[in-house]
Amino acid sequence: MINKSKVDLGPLYDYYEFDHTEDNFLPAVIEGLSLPQKQLSSKYFYDQTGSSLFEQITELPEYYPTRTEIGLLKTHAKEFSELIGPGASLVEFGSGSSKKVRIILDALQKPSAYLPIDISKDYLIESAKDLARSYPDLIVVPISADYTRPLVLPVIPNELVRVGFFPGSTIGNFTPEEAIKFLRAVSIDLGTGNGLLIGVDLKKDTDILFAAYDDEAGVTAEFNLNILRHINRELGADLDLEGFKHEVRWEADKGRIEMHLVSKYDQKASINGHIFRFAAGESIHTEDSHKYTIDAFHSLAEEAGWRSHCHWTDSNDLFSIHYLQVR
Repeated sequence: MINKSKVDLGPLYDYYEFDHTEDNFLPAVIEGLSLPQKQLSSKYFYDQTGSSLFEQITELPEYYPTRTEIGLLKTHAKEFSELIGPGASLVEFGSGSSKKVRIILDALQKPSAYLPIDISKDYLIESAKDLARSYPDLIVVPISADYTRPLVLPVIPNELVRVGFFPGSTIGNFTPEEAIKFLRAVSIDLGTGNGLLIGVDLKKDTDILFAAYDDEAGVTAEFNLNILRHINRELGADLDLEGFKHEVRWEADKGRIEMHLVSKYDQKASINGHIFRFAAGESIHTEDSHKYTIDAFHSLAEEAGWRSHCHWTDSNDLFSIHYLQVR
């Protein structure tokens, strides 16, 4: 499960690495590309290049979720602190650059630890080191793992409460069934009575959604195509990045944005001895982003074993933040 000897901890308190960060990459890709509707899991966007590209996306003028969520976090930071209380360990699922968590850490009363969990090992460690240098009195324990799979969180000295942090509306990347399964697992990780601060994107005009997921600068397109580059590098494949184009779709009946990579012409690719053929116009489904109403998300959370304590929205009802407690 853990191999600390190859990691320079620097200012970090400790480091954990779970074996499942990459062990299912090849079978998952083979299985996904063998389906009638070819698909790849969006978690494989996040190699180091993909993580960097996503950070660029969050700064685009069309991409409203990040700036709206950050505005809510800053406005209500004191309320979050009062809800969470002193001596808290903060566990962030899919931490990325750990930018947003700084707003929470600055507001908390003597937090005991920060545990960022991310699948992109190198990006995770560098981000965690940077944060540890900024908060020298804070225990920082990065965990390299696929947070959608079982893991055991380490014991933290002097921890009074354990709270999850899941910003960015990443919950929308799950189907409702997957979201319920994930939230149930998180409730077990955190324990009865503990809380989860979670960002949830709201249903809105589709013009706003299309602009957010298909920006004029083409950064989201490059982010989408990078999943093929990741496969080529890690699995020795020969997918032609020039042979696919980024496409965004709105599926009204499912309440979600879908991202696809559409083949420009008939082509084939080899992945670890497996041959895959792509007809012109055929797509690889790479990401879902479900949008919720407040009531719909509360119902989903309740089914997963959580109680909705309170929520906040911006003045335009673009985005929401919820504080849930384990029942």
